[in-house]
Amino acid sequence: MLASLSRGFDMKLFLQLLASALAFTAFAVPAADQPPLTATTLASGLPRAPEQEAVSFELADLSFKVDPARKWLDGDATLTFLATKPISRLVVDLDRNYRIDLVEVDGVAIAQGAWRNPEGRMSVDLPKPLVAGSRTVLRIRYAGSPHEAKRAPWDGGIVWAKAPTGEPWIATAVEGEGCDLLWPCIDHPMGEPLRVDQHITVPAPLVAAGNGIAKGMDEKDGWRIYHWSARNPDTYAIALNIGPYELLQADYHSRFGNIIPMRFWYLKGNEAKAHGLFAEFTPMLDFFEETVGPYPWGDEKMGVVETPHLGMEHQTINAYGNGYKKDVNGYDWLLHHELSHEWFGNQVTNADWGDLWLHEGFGMYMQPLYLQWLRGDANYFAEMLRQRAMIRQQFPMISGHSRPQGDPAAEAINPGDDIYFKGAWILHTLRNQIGDKAFLKTVRELVYGRSDPKPGNFHPRYATTSDYIAIVNQVTGRDWNWFFDVYLRQSAMPKLLAQRDGKVLRVHWEAPGDKPFPLPVQVRVGDRVVDLAMVGGHGETAIAADESWTLDPHSRVLRDAPEIQVMQRDTAERAKAAAAKAEKGSE
Repeated sequence: MLASLSRGFDMKLFLQLLASALAFTAFAVPAADQPPLTATTLASGLPRAPEQEAVSFELADLSFKVDPARKWLDGDATLTFLATKPISRLVVDLDRNYRIDLVEVDGVAIAQGAWRNPEGRMSVDLPKPLVAGSRTVLRIRYAGSPHEAKRAPWDGGIVWAKAPTGEPWIATAVEGEGCDLLWPCIDHPMGEPLRVDQHITVPAPLVAAGNGIAKGMDEKDGWRIYHWSARNPDTYAIALNIGPYELLQADYHSRFGNIIPMRFWYLKGNEAKAHGLFAEFTPMLDFFEETVGPYPWGDEKMGVVETPHLGMEHQTINAYGNGYKKDVNGYDWLLHHELSHEWFGNQVTNADWGDLWLHEGFGMYMQPLYLQWLRGDANYFAEMLRQRAMIRQQFPMISGHSRPQGDPAAEAINPGDDIYFKGAWILHTLRNQIGDKAFLKTVRELVYGRSDPKPGNFHPRYATTSDYIAIVNQVTGRDWNWFFDVYLRQSAMPKLLAQRDGKVLRVHWEAPGDKPFPLPVQVRVGDRVVDLAMVGGHGETAIAADESWTLDPHSRVLRDAPEIQVMQRDTAERAKAAAAKAEKGSE
């Protein structure tokens, strides 16, 4: 996911990513003026209504007719709910800027006075109350101009663009603002339907690549209807991807004995470059299956689609818009990052947006791990250093309470891109403390809920930060709450300090708020490396008068780094001066 990078984002990285996105979307149509989104629709992950918590969302059958000429969407959603408690109404989230043409419950039209949608949380009075264990089917037919993304994927909505060959090229990315920009849903991480069927109507000969399994295509009167079906998709993962696509396909033979379809929908004219990217699918799957475990959606596909925005982890149809660029490591970082979310985000989903680091920190750490697996240690540490330079320390990683995306109070303490880079360094530090075998066991337990995952013996699951801490404690047989308390619940880094006292080098941790922090460290003294247990946060070792020393010589722990803060301030000042010079030159 890249959408959360829009808030609290590091400007240098942002400019790099934005330049990449803009270079690839030169044909985008500027967004027209639209009615503003309500605070309810702008946010995602607000507390669910009691009626939303009282149902199991079994099926969303969604029909979308997309008209690029008018920038228009006709939607027809049929939603099946199983009541787990008695309820007298249904509540779904849907952008109030759509026109509602029909509301039905179990095939019977509901009078306009019996439903309301003033702020984007739509409530429908039931003809008769539902008892626990009973099902009902809600149908909503709606139409309008979907909210346009001015800067996808960081600002969500639909992108109306033109392919380089002139055809319409359309995509959606709604992770930050939520599924209610496109269809009536429960806009909360725990609002996943058990199944989503899509019927996407587009002008022929355009192609609509969708989530899950392809169920066929019908063509009539100049329109094509593509049918797709996906199980347990994230609410924001349901995506429209429409364009003059061609298809690369092959099968991946998994180490677990199953065969996984690999599919890449690329723009017409990009075949040569597409083959280069497609060649990366297999080694990336090899890495994830060996390191983490089975690809969670092997019964559907590993799918990627070329988009007019940078990228997004749309389950089994990840958006790709990185322009086929390889970095110094000789791989496509965006493809890898979005693929990581099939495990961290789609298979295991944070129960609340306040635990988003479980998606992004783990996903980001998979990149240096992959580079170590693929290229070796130099690439691993180079990537870790790059990520270390991006940590800002402005707000704690977790706040201890719900943090809806887009909610002003939550955004005021948003840790921004620390959920990526600090999250990765926390995992790097933990791995060095408990060892590879135990660390990877904690990852599998988090992702699958078990340490022996195989196709067919696990299901998608929700998790919290507390769940992962409990897993680490259980796997290691030790209490690591002090470790996560400092790294996740404090904004500042612990400081590792040392002082020579005659023939003794004394080392100690200084943690924010004087928190306990007995994290073992290594120290190079002369030509030897000494392990310090740091009981009570203190340690010491003998040192001769002519011996030099280096703290943490193998970069095993996350700690305060004043030299990086100096670099960050210098970079910010230079960027500010350059911007002022450019503005003055344009006068």
